[in-house]
Amino acid sequence: MVVLPLQKKSGEARMEPAAVQNEERNLVGCAAGVSLIAGGLLLLAGRRRAGLVAASAGAALAMLDQKQTVRSWWLALPSYIDGVQRTLGMVQNAVNDMAAKRETLHRILVSRQAG
Repeated sequence: MVVLPLQKKSGEARMEPAAVQNEERNLVGCAAGVSLIAGGLLLLAGRRRAGLVAASAGAALAMLDQKQTVRSWWLALPSYIDGVQRTLGMVQNAVNDMAAKRETLHRILVSRQAG
């Protein structure tokens, strides 16, 4: 198999599509960051409603900018919820065991004091 090198002509000026996409992404990312910062400053200044609107707009812009990350988090969310449910189940079992042991100990102590 023969590989031929592709040469660029020196007088040829063209814009790469990835460069345009990166510039657009940077603008959306900057807008998201500015909105989040403005929302935080408004919240600190006591302007709750305006701060919440600005922060919500910034969060929405950030999610638009990071579609792939949001999608991967969304797909991973059920496994995290399952893990939390298993952990809560184990904690609930431990609490039930402790309550049963407390009742047993209480009955033993009450019977010794009565006798």
